[in-house]
Amino acid sequence: MPPEDRGEHAHFRALEALYAEAPINRFFESSLTIVAPGAATIRFVLDERHFHAAGAAHGTSYFKMLDDAAFYACNSLVSDRFLLTTAFNLIFTKPLGPGPVVAEGRWISGRRRVLIGEARLIDVEGEEVARGTGTFMRSRIPLAGLPGYVGRAA
Repeated sequence: MPPEDRGEHAHFRALEALYAEAPINRFFESSLTIVAPGAATIRFVLDERHFHAAGAAHGTSYFKMLDDAAFYACNSLVSDRFLLTTAFNLIFTKPLGPGPVVAEGRWISGRRRVLIGEARLIDVEGEEVARGTGTFMRSRIPLAGLPGYVGRAA
């Protein structure tokens, strides 16, 4: 069995599949890549459906992108349970228009019950447009029973 089909690589691919299966992602053109333990990248495409009345991306889009990237960076270190976001702080530095956005997430600390992660959004020009820090708690929900994850991690 190739290494990518076992252990942490299988866990990463299963998390990517879990992300793709989440119903909320039908509203966002996006894809997740777990790049290393504690690191996740999500590529998004924003369009007018994500805008507020003044013609830029609504804060809910920023939150979604930042929370997902930090969350999956942290959940890449937890192979048995689904994490839950318990707090998230955002800093907005620039409005986003239509087009591609990259969310880069990374684990900061914690491994037992609570994990802390951060993420940043990078626009098409390569500028950071937002940053966030989140706290994620282990839930009682086993990853193995969730649609998309099941059967992918060995």
